[in-house]
Amino acid sequence: MENLSYDLLKRCFAFPKELVLPQLQNLPEKVLQFGEGNFLRGFVDWMLEKMNSKGLFGGKAVVVQPIAQGLADMVNAQEGLYTLLLRGISEGKVVEEKSIISSISRCINPYSNFDQYLKCAENPDLRFIISNTTEAGIAYNASDRPDDAPPSSFPGKLTVLLYKRYKAFGGDFTKGFVIIPCELIDRNGDNLKKIVLQLSKEWGYEESFISWVKECNFFLNTLVDRIVTGYPREEVPALTQELGYRDNLLNTAEIFHLWVIEGDEKFSRELPLTQAGINVIWTNDMSPYRTRKVRILNGAHTMTVPAAYLYGKDTVKECMDDEVISRYMKKGIIEEVIPTLDLPYSELESFANSVCERFENPFIKHYLLSISLNSVSKFKTRVLPSITEYAKRKGKLPAVLTFSLAALIAFYRGTEIKENALIGSREGAEYRIIDDAHILEFFKDLWSGCQGSREELKDIVANVLARQDFWGEDLNDLHGLTAAVEENLFNIASQGIKSAIKNVL
Repeated sequence: MENLSYDLLKRCFAFPKELVLPQLQNLPEKVLQFGEGNFLRGFVDWMLEKMNSKGLFGGKAVVVQPIAQGLADMVNAQEGLYTLLLRGISEGKVVEEKSIISSISRCINPYSNFDQYLKCAENPDLRFIISNTTEAGIAYNASDRPDDAPPSSFPGKLTVLLYKRYKAFGGDFTKGFVIIPCELIDRNGDNLKKIVLQLSKEWGYEESFISWVKECNFFLNTLVDRIVTGYPREEVPALTQELGYRDNLLNTAEIFHLWVIEGDEKFSRELPLTQAGINVIWTNDMSPYRTRKVRILNGAHTMTVPAAYLYGKDTVKECMDDEVISRYMKKGIIEEVIPTLDLPYSELESFANSVCERFENPFIKHYLLSISLNSVSKFKTRVLPSITEYAKRKGKLPAVLTFSLAALIAFYRGTEIKENALIGSREGAEYRIIDDAHILEFFKDLWSGCQGSREELKDIVANVLARQDFWGEDLNDLHGLTAAVEENLFNIASQGIKSAIKNVL
């Protein structure tokens, strides 16, 4: 069986009828992309392909491998080509889309081809820089030097490239970049710009260059949303037979996608994503969209997982298939989270419905214990703001969200730490609770010797809610919360989680 290649595309090969083939175009490199992994190939490069197929963009991405070990050789062996499978539920129906993506021109490993990397700065067609170098990628590294080949950090690599660009075009103000990071940190563009300017000053680059970076390069803040499930290892043999060729870069993702970009809408004419029918929002302020995602999507996970796991569920899909847990989650989202947000109700409702469809995706096996990692800090950022805002606006506590805090405390019940995990018990079977060491030690000591009496549970709740280092405040001061959480925790301990949840519904 042959490997995927341009030669295969040019021949009369019997591709499956449902497979969307790319247009064979010789296009210039307009995008420099830091990151060759699954996410960008299942998100941005798919978008470039969509724009190119509609004749709207006319450009490819030259990809940079951001760390020493990566996929550059594999990408180049397939001439940048790969197959993408999008699978999920849309408007209540299971949807599958298969296509060959051709929007990558090549992949450069700057650790072995640093000169080739710097040469990209001399390309006058290059306009956009896109990155996904993990959350830790946008970070200052004091050991980076301008003569490193390359600097170890992503901001360091970007700074030397910008300086090369500045020199190559004599500071031409029209040769700056539109820089669009996709790393999952707040204000990613602002943070990246701050580090680039810091390095530029430390490295002694001239003031005129620093001014050029500030005035001629545009660092945009973004929010990305798509689950990219990557190489489907278990399915590869069957998919290879179905496709009729080998693809070592086969990638899978969900159907849903959203890219919120905070920046001047004039850039949307240069990067016509929305015109290509892609779900992209250009905005002057992305904070409402970030809040929407954190409170609804991430909040739904965090408010549901502890209760659902104790209830006997193991995956998100199982939660959606269970009438009680599904009602619990939807009640929390629709009746308690959405009323705390300020975007138009129709937008919030539409987003919430899409979240539920994503959770029902039969192609994604998302384990609750994986989602439960670091649930205390997640609860603080994802659920607690909804509780406090609901209480402020409605003058009462939200029933499901309040219950979810009691369920979190019950989920963290364990009296032994093994291999950096607190050991809980569900129906006689052990499970591992993963969080910061001091949090695990706190809950271990808290639950030690507890027989489940009302007084013991009352003390446990008061102690948990008092931890300002967990919540940023003493939650016992929120009117009625201590008593409500205590009541819910007592119901969980005395009646069992199944009966306790039904009381809330």
